[in-house]
Amino acid sequence: MAKRTVADVVVVLSDSDDEDNGVVRGAFRSRSASVMENRRVPSAIVVDATATPRETLECRSFWKAGENFVIAKDVTPTAPGVLEHARVHPKFLHSNATSHKWAFGAIAELLDNAVDEIQNGATFVKIDKIDIAKDNSPALVFRDDGAGMDPDGIRKCMSLGYSSKKSNTTIGQYGNGFKTSTMRLGADAIAFTRSTRGGKSTQSIGLLSYTFLRRTGQDDVIVPMIDFDISSDLLQPIIYGTPEDWSTNLNILLKWSPFSTEDELLQQFEEIGTHGTKVMIYNLWLNDEGIYELSFDDEEEDIRLRDENALDGKRAVPVILELRSHISYRFRHSLKAYVSMLYLKKFKNFKIFLRGIPVEQFNIADELRYPETIMYKPHAAAVDYAVTEIKVGFIKEAPKLPVSGFNVYHKNRLIRPFWKVTLSGSTRLNGNGVVGVLEANFIEPAHDKQDFERSSLFQRLEARLKKITVDYWKSRGEAVGYHPYFHTPKSNRTATPDQPPSDDTFNPSPLPSDKTSQGGPIIREISLSKGTSSRTVAAPPPHMRNFTGVRSNFQPVQLNPQPVQLNPQPVQLNPQPVQLNYQPVQFNPRPVQLNPQPVQLNPQPAATESGDNLGGKSAYKLSEENIQLFMECEEYAKKETEMEQTVRNLEKELEEAKSKCALLALLVNAKKMEIEQV
Repeated sequence: MAKRTVADVVVVLSDSDDEDNGVVRGAFRSRSASVMENRRVPSAIVVDATATPRETLECRSFWKAGENFVIAKDVTPTAPGVLEHARVHPKFLHSNATSHKWAFGAIAELLDNAVDEIQNGATFVKIDKIDIAKDNSPALVFRDDGAGMDPDGIRKCMSLGYSSKKSNTTIGQYGNGFKTSTMRLGADAIAFTRSTRGGKSTQSIGLLSYTFLRRTGQDDVIVPMIDFDISSDLLQPIIYGTPEDWSTNLNILLKWSPFSTEDELLQQFEEIGTHGTKVMIYNLWLNDEGIYELSFDDEEEDIRLRDENALDGKRAVPVILELRSHISYRFRHSLKAYVSMLYLKKFKNFKIFLRGIPVEQFNIADELRYPETIMYKPHAAAVDYAVTEIKVGFIKEAPKLPVSGFNVYHKNRLIRPFWKVTLSGSTRLNGNGVVGVLEANFIEPAHDKQDFERSSLFQRLEARLKKITVDYWKSRGEAVGYHPYFHTPKSNRTATPDQPPSDDTFNPSPLPSDKTSQGGPIIREISLSKGTSSRTVAAPPPHMRNFTGVRSNFQPVQLNPQPVQLNPQPVQLNPQPVQLNYQPVQFNPRPVQLNPQPVQLNPQPAATESGDNLGGKSAYKLSEENIQLFMECEEYAKKETEMEQTVRNLEKELEEAKSKCALLALLVNAKKMEIEQV
């Protein structure tokens, strides 16, 4: 694009320029078109931008940057002719950004803004790192070729709570993402945008600078902005107030941005083209050790968060190393891994570039073993939700790696990666290896888009996913190499455990020691407290079992075909064989009188009776109840943690409310004094 020159004529953008939103857009512009109109900035902060180097905060650690913030006792009065309005203290920018506990979550918010521009023709978004010429410090840059923002649009972007994204396909909805995400990644952000609306082409620059607000002691969030009309070859400044206001905005931009001259500012539009947006975040936050929270040097094609486990100096075993290489671990520290699975559906005409390399999208559902699809329909009063498809299966590394959980998306955006809904600990209870993917548009995400609101729909979904995990693991776990927990379904169990021996028990001669290796029956000895008697019974080997009972080709085993000599005198046993049906387990060890005769086991399953085995409950039933109790305990523990967090949040809000009340009391007293003086 040819370089434009700045015209000497000042142009005021009229309300009729935007044909689509006419009255509404004009009304917004009249209130906040120039962020310097409502406030007269002290002249001390407007200095020659080239006279001093760029200033930074004294504390560069994000979690400490809100401390020691001096709040002025006297509030700057409103300028004459301007309505009194609620003000936002600069400290709120930091407090608002703390909703992002994870830096990658903040980056995802900025990517969402670019993805939402696909409907306006965007084909790419680029994430990169540059070095600022003033001090050679790193900066994070986002650039897309969407429709861009006009002067009204960038003011809404820099303001709190404005959002025009009401489509079912757009991700953003709260009008807060740009502020929280940029302030979470660095202390300062500058945005360049160019667009065409209603036949008029404009370009705008806005600066959201926490450093500027703190170092100049502001008691309101001031965002300097300048706009240009680029419909002709001449670059014409757009003035909403006075030329002095426009110059004041420009001077603040030059002093507190990475650029020292107006030409350097305007050069940033050259790579944007005719439409698009470029956001530069600088004065990036440091961690507690005084090094940058984001690491740009570990991998040239990636941006990473520092992994303390990998830097502990300890030699990890091969299984741990393999686990760290799995995407369920890597996404926490690798932006490339996280972005690859950030969006569920693959883009057709849109690319995400990370440090110049396109990121290949990845869906773990595409490589699951024994995949199944389960249809889930949410239920709520007076609302009919569409059926949701849940894909579930085993990871290809199962059973070697202890990875499990669900990737839950909302409007194509990943909200909860590898959400573990089952218990930790025993493999049989936590569904190790089971991974699922679903798009839950029926529940609302939290403001940081890293979790969901704890609604009743969410709780019902969580309970359902627990059941899906446990049921799938029990039905498919043995196929991938896990030891079976319940070998047969409850409805098909007919075989019963062994009966306790009587006082007159017998000891059959032992079978060969290599019976297991030969594929013969497994011998299990049961000793009760009554004497030292024991009984040896036969059971089919694992390879001869299935989920419907004992195989029909399992032949009866002759335990002791020889007559048993009970005394030195030979005793003639009854040669008539007695057929003994397999009876239910009797846990009450009452003596049973056995005839000392050869016994032929009948492996055919017999009808079971409840008897008095544990009050009529089978071992399977007790195990099922045990699992349910464990799950309920886990839910209660989680609810207790949530309640404690809620109490802490309410206490914090109470303290903030008290502070605001004290400030309002000061304002009321000041007004009373003014009235009395008049």
